[in-house]
Amino acid sequence: MLEVRDLDVRYGGIRALRGISLNVEEGEIVALLGANGAGKTTTLRAISGLVRATSGQIRFLGSSVTGMRPDAIARLGLGHVPEGRRVFARMSVRENLEMGAYAVRSAAAIRDRMDEALAIFPRLRERFDQPAGTLSGGEQQMLAIGRALMSAPRLVLLDEPSLGLSPLLVQTIFGVLRTLHERGATMLLVEQNARAALKIAGRGYVLENGSIAREDTAANLLDDPAVVAAYLGA
Repeated sequence: MLEVRDLDVRYGGIRALRGISLNVEEGEIVALLGANGAGKTTTLRAISGLVRATSGQIRFLGSSVTGMRPDAIARLGLGHVPEGRRVFARMSVRENLEMGAYAVRSAAAIRDRMDEALAIFPRLRERFDQPAGTLSGGEQQMLAIGRALMSAPRLVLLDEPSLGLSPLLVQTIFGVLRTLHERGATMLLVEQNARAALKIAGRGYVLENGSIAREDTAANLLDDPAVVAAYLGA
Protein backbone atom coordinates (compact mmCIF):
# COMPACT_ATOMS: atom_id res chain seq x y z
CA MET A 1 0.00 0.00 0.00
CA LEU A 2 2.84 2.40 0.87
CA GLU A 3 6.41 2.25 -0.37
CA VAL A 4 9.07 4.80 0.60
CA ARG A 5 12.46 4.50 -1.09
CA ASP A 6 15.69 6.42 -0.40
CA LEU A 7 13.79 9.40 1.01
CA ASP A 8 15.78 12.53 1.85
CA VAL A 9 14.31 15.67 3.41
CA ARG A 10 16.25 18.84 4.17
CA TYR A 11 15.29 21.88 6.21
CA GLY A 12 17.69 24.44 4.83
CA GLY A 13 21.14 23.05 5.55
CA ILE A 14 19.85 20.38 7.93
CA ARG A 15 19.40 16.89 6.52
CA ALA A 16 16.42 15.63 8.52
CA LEU A 17 15.96 12.32 6.68
CA ARG A 18 18.86 10.37 5.20
CA GLY A 19 17.75 7.96 2.51
CA ILE A 20 15.13 6.08 4.51
CA SER A 21 13.14 3.21 3.01
CA LEU A 22 10.06 1.54 4.48
CA ASN A 23 6.86 -0.11 3.38
CA VAL A 24 3.38 -0.75 4.76
CA GLU A 25 1.22 -3.61 3.47
CA GLU A 26 -2.55 -3.49 3.40
CA GLY A 27 -4.07 -4.40 6.78
CA GLU A 28 -0.85 -3.85 8.76
CA ILE A 29 -0.07 -1.66 11.72
CA VAL A 30 3.56 -0.60 11.38
CA ALA A 31 5.26 1.26 14.24
CA LEU A 32 7.91 3.92 13.64
CA LEU A 33 10.07 4.38 16.73
CA GLY A 34 12.90 6.71 17.64
CA ALA A 35 14.08 9.40 20.01
CA ASN A 36 12.92 13.00 19.80
CA GLY A 37 14.41 14.59 16.70
CA ALA A 38 15.05 11.27 14.96
CA GLY A 39 12.83 12.24 12.01
CA LYS A 40 9.57 10.42 12.77
CA THR A 41 7.23 13.39 12.31
CA THR A 42 9.14 14.54 9.24
CA THR A 43 8.66 11.09 7.71
CA LEU A 44 4.89 11.27 8.14
CA ARG A 45 4.73 14.85 6.89
CA ALA A 46 6.75 13.93 3.80
CA ILE A 47 4.44 11.00 3.04
CA SER A 48 1.33 13.19 3.28
CA GLY A 49 2.95 16.00 1.26
CA LEU A 50 3.21 18.56 4.06
CA VAL A 51 6.97 18.78 3.54
CA ARG A 52 8.67 18.26 0.18
CA ALA A 53 11.14 15.45 -0.35
CA THR A 54 14.62 16.52 -1.44
CA SER A 55 15.10 13.17 -3.19
CA GLY A 56 13.69 9.67 -3.18
CA GLN A 57 10.30 8.20 -4.03
CA ILE A 58 6.99 7.79 -2.22
CA ARG A 59 4.44 5.43 -3.76
CA PHE A 60 0.90 5.01 -2.45
CA LEU A 61 -1.49 2.39 -3.85
CA GLY A 62 0.97 1.73 -6.66
CA SER A 63 1.32 5.32 -7.87
CA SER A 64 3.97 7.92 -7.15
CA VAL A 65 2.81 10.73 -4.87
CA THR A 66 6.24 12.34 -4.63
CA GLY A 67 5.82 16.11 -4.94
CA MET A 68 2.02 15.99 -5.00
CA ARG A 69 -0.05 18.53 -3.06
CA PRO A 70 -1.32 17.36 0.35
CA ASP A 71 -4.98 17.72 -0.64
CA ALA A 72 -4.42 15.55 -3.73
CA ILE A 73 -2.74 12.85 -1.64
CA ALA A 74 -5.59 12.99 0.88
CA ARG A 75 -8.12 12.48 -1.92
CA LEU A 76 -6.31 9.28 -2.88
CA GLY A 77 -7.14 7.85 0.55
CA LEU A 78 -4.39 8.95 2.94
CA GLY A 79 -5.47 10.18 6.37
CA HIS A 80 -3.13 12.02 8.74
CA VAL A 81 -3.66 12.50 12.48
CA PRO A 82 -1.00 15.10 13.30
CA GLU A 83 1.07 15.49 16.42
CA GLY A 84 -0.62 17.83 18.85
CA ARG A 85 -4.09 17.00 17.44
CA ARG A 86 -4.48 20.31 15.55
CA VAL A 87 -8.25 20.54 15.91
CA PHE A 88 -10.01 23.72 14.77
CA ALA A 89 -10.48 25.21 18.23
CA ARG A 90 -13.29 27.70 17.49
CA MET A 91 -15.29 25.24 15.42
CA SER A 92 -17.66 22.70 16.96
CA VAL A 93 -17.05 18.98 17.14
CA ARG A 94 -19.57 18.55 14.33
CA GLU A 95 -17.82 21.13 12.14
CA ASN A 96 -14.42 19.53 12.77
CA LEU A 97 -15.77 16.16 11.68
CA GLU A 98 -17.33 17.73 8.60
CA MET A 99 -13.95 19.24 7.70
CA GLY A 100 -12.54 15.72 7.58
CA ALA A 101 -15.02 14.96 4.80
CA TYR A 102 -14.39 18.10 2.75
CA ALA A 103 -13.66 16.02 -0.38
CA VAL A 104 -16.68 13.72 0.02
CA ARG A 105 -19.48 14.63 -2.39
CA SER A 106 -22.25 12.43 -0.99
CA ALA A 107 -24.25 13.90 1.89
CA ALA A 108 -25.45 10.41 2.77
CA ALA A 109 -21.87 9.14 2.97
CA ILE A 110 -20.93 12.04 5.25
CA ARG A 111 -23.85 11.25 7.57
CA ASP A 112 -22.94 7.56 7.65
CA ARG A 113 -19.29 8.27 8.40
CA MET A 114 -20.19 10.76 11.12
CA ASP A 115 -22.47 8.19 12.73
CA GLU A 116 -19.63 5.68 12.60
CA ALA A 117 -17.13 8.15 14.13
CA LEU A 118 -19.59 8.97 16.92
CA ALA A 119 -20.18 5.27 17.54
CA ILE A 120 -16.43 4.75 17.93
CA PHE A 121 -16.11 7.82 20.17
CA PRO A 122 -19.41 8.24 22.09
CA ARG A 123 -17.88 11.09 24.09
CA LEU A 124 -17.88 13.21 20.93
CA ARG A 125 -21.63 12.81 20.61
CA GLU A 126 -21.98 14.30 24.09
CA ARG A 127 -19.79 17.25 23.03
CA PHE A 128 -21.24 17.52 19.52
CA ASP A 129 -21.99 21.26 19.53
CA GLN A 130 -19.14 22.36 21.79
CA PRO A 131 -16.16 24.29 20.40
CA ALA A 132 -13.29 21.84 19.96
CA GLY A 133 -11.01 24.11 21.97
CA THR A 134 -13.07 23.46 25.10
CA LEU A 135 -12.51 19.68 24.96
CA SER A 136 -10.01 17.86 27.13
CA GLY A 137 -6.79 16.60 25.58
CA GLY A 138 -8.15 13.09 25.31
CA GLU A 139 -11.37 14.29 23.71
CA GLN A 140 -9.40 16.37 21.21
CA GLN A 141 -7.37 13.28 20.29
CA MET A 142 -10.58 11.35 19.73
CA LEU A 143 -11.79 14.20 17.53
CA ALA A 144 -8.53 14.27 15.54
CA ILE A 145 -8.80 10.54 14.83
CA GLY A 146 -12.52 10.80 14.07
CA ARG A 147 -11.86 13.69 11.68
CA ALA A 148 -9.29 11.59 9.79
CA LEU A 149 -11.74 8.68 9.54
CA MET A 150 -14.38 10.90 7.91
CA SER A 151 -12.60 10.57 4.56
CA ALA A 152 -12.66 6.73 4.81
CA PRO A 153 -8.87 6.59 4.33
CA ARG A 154 -7.10 3.50 2.98
CA LEU A 155 -4.06 4.32 5.15
CA VAL A 156 -3.94 6.36 8.37
CA LEU A 157 -0.77 8.07 9.59
CA LEU A 158 -0.89 8.62 13.36
CA ASP A 159 1.64 10.92 15.01
CA GLU A 160 1.93 10.48 18.79
CA PRO A 161 -1.75 9.73 19.51
CA SER A 162 -1.09 9.19 23.25
CA LEU A 163 1.03 12.31 23.79
CA GLY A 164 0.04 14.16 26.96
CA LEU A 165 -2.79 11.79 27.88
CA SER A 166 -3.46 10.05 31.18
CA PRO A 167 -2.75 6.30 31.40
CA LEU A 168 -6.50 5.56 31.31
CA LEU A 169 -7.00 7.61 28.14
CA VAL A 170 -3.94 6.01 26.57
CA GLN A 171 -5.62 2.63 27.08
CA THR A 172 -8.80 4.01 25.50
CA ILE A 173 -6.99 5.35 22.43
CA PHE A 174 -5.02 2.14 21.89
CA GLY A 175 -8.22 0.14 22.35
CA VAL A 176 -9.76 2.17 19.53
CA LEU A 177 -6.74 1.55 17.31
CA ARG A 178 -7.07 -2.20 17.91
CA THR A 179 -10.75 -2.02 17.00
CA LEU A 180 -10.01 -0.10 13.81
CA HIS A 181 -7.35 -2.63 12.88
CA GLU A 182 -9.78 -5.50 13.45
CA ARG A 183 -12.09 -3.73 11.00
CA GLY A 184 -9.35 -3.72 8.38
CA ALA A 185 -7.64 -0.35 8.90
CA THR A 186 -4.01 0.05 7.80
CA MET A 187 -1.83 2.32 9.95
CA LEU A 188 1.64 3.79 10.18
CA LEU A 189 2.05 4.70 13.84
CA VAL A 190 4.55 7.09 15.42
CA GLU A 191 4.29 6.77 19.18
CA GLN A 192 6.36 7.81 22.21
CA ASN A 193 4.94 4.85 24.15
CA ALA A 194 7.01 2.34 22.21
CA ARG A 195 5.90 -0.67 24.22
CA ALA A 196 2.21 0.06 23.64
CA ALA A 197 2.85 0.67 19.94
CA LEU A 198 4.73 -2.60 19.47
CA LYS A 199 2.01 -4.54 21.28
CA ILE A 200 -0.52 -3.64 18.59
CA ALA A 201 1.85 -3.46 15.59
CA GLY A 202 2.97 -6.33 13.40
CA ARG A 203 6.29 -4.79 12.40
CA GLY A 204 8.40 -1.83 13.36
CA TYR A 205 11.19 0.45 12.19
CA VAL A 206 13.65 2.27 14.43
CA LEU A 207 14.83 5.70 13.27
CA GLU A 208 18.12 7.17 14.49
CA ASN A 209 19.39 10.54 13.30
CA GLY A 210 17.21 10.47 10.20
CA SER A 211 18.16 6.92 9.14
CA ILE A 212 16.52 3.52 9.57
CA ALA A 213 18.66 1.72 12.14
CA ARG A 214 16.55 -1.40 12.58
CA GLU A 215 13.58 -3.18 10.99
CA ASP A 216 11.95 -6.29 12.45
CA THR A 217 8.75 -7.85 13.67
CA ALA A 218 7.19 -6.12 16.64
CA ALA A 219 7.74 -9.24 18.77
CA ASN A 220 11.47 -9.29 17.98
CA LEU A 221 11.84 -5.59 18.69
CA LEU A 222 10.11 -6.05 22.06
CA ASP A 223 12.73 -8.71 22.90
CA ASP A 224 15.76 -6.85 21.51
CA PRO A 225 18.01 -5.73 24.42
CA ALA A 226 19.19 -2.61 22.56
CA VAL A 227 15.64 -1.54 21.74
CA VAL A 228 14.53 -2.26 25.29
CA ALA A 229 17.36 -0.20 26.75
CA ALA A 230 16.85 2.73 24.38
CA TYR A 231 13.06 2.96 24.10
CA LEU A 232 11.25 0.57 26.44
CA GLY A 233 13.01 0.97 29.77
CA ALA A 234 14.87 -1.73 31.65
